[in-house]
Amino acid sequence: MAVNIELIKKLRKLTNAGLSDCKKALEETNGDINASIEIIRAKGKAVAAKRSDRETANGCVLVKVADGFAAMIAVKCETDFVANNQDTIDLTQGILDAAVAAKAKNIDEVNALTLADGQTVADAITSRAGVTGEKTELDGYLFLEGENIYSYNHQKKNGLCTLVQLNQNNEELGHGLALHIAAANPLSLSEQDIPADVRDEELKVALEKTRDEQVEKAVQAALKKAGYNLYIAENEEHIAEGIAKKEITEEQAEDIRRIKKETAEEKAANLPEAMIQNIANGRMNKFYKQSCLLNQDYCLPVDDKTITVQEYLQRGGKDLTVIAFRRFTLSAE
Repeated sequence: MAVNIELIKKLRKLTNAGLSDCKKALEETNGDINASIEIIRAKGKAVAAKRSDRETANGCVLVKVADGFAAMIAVKCETDFVANNQDTIDLTQGILDAAVAAKAKNIDEVNALTLADGQTVADAITSRAGVTGEKTELDGYLFLEGENIYSYNHQKKNGLCTLVQLNQNNEELGHGLALHIAAANPLSLSEQDIPADVRDEELKVALEKTRDEQVEKAVQAALKKAGYNLYIAENEEHIAEGIAKKEITEEQAEDIRRIKKETAEEKAANLPEAMIQNIANGRMNKFYKQSCLLNQDYCLPVDDKTITVQEYLQRGGKDLTVIAFRRFTLSAE
């Protein structure tokens, strides 16, 4: 069969492959559309295998809410040129539409869905890799189910999306919270929702840091009382520098080492644990303030004042609260 432009255009519409790739596939199969589709898909698999070790730091993230179900998904690729291509955006939207319609609960379910062109999502991703020559993959599939869900696509740049679900309908506050979640990147909804292992590790770090600071304060006070320059006494490199510049003698260097060692050991053995615990608890409160959505300061001033997210919610009624939220970004944070 002769390969003409109409046949090439038909294959391109079915596969989104480049015109030259479509022409080559049709020539190879003597104009057989189905066989040509398989060639293009096989090319995509070869590209995916060849570039499997490449980073996919770019991509398109989209979010959608419909009929009591909301989801977001990312089609990831290697370059922002491919990420911003309309074909990539259309593919991402098509996958998201199918996922929301099916109320898919995980990325494996999404990959198995059939798109409008008859391909499965997994095959469509492979085909896209064949078209662009870049590693392409799905990531970041997150969903919420129920009523009163609000979404936000940060600056409509398809790189950061959020979802938030309230216990009552309030579109204004819901949109504001979805925007806040994008800006503030909370770890959890409240203190109680932080995983126990994360909370325990943060407390451990806070206690260690507090003890180290108290010991260091005692060491610096002892060195200062003995008349030593704190810069020179800071570490062995500075001590060596002080000796080389004849700012201290070898004997003074040994005395600095002795003071640091003895003071640190004595202070560490006699730290007031109640005080250490209080300071560490203060650090934990700061951690909760930074990490828990309801504890955070709302991202924008309200009536020229800084208020917490919890206070922001109360503007919609004392019973208004957040049930859940989701956030996904392609950016390193």
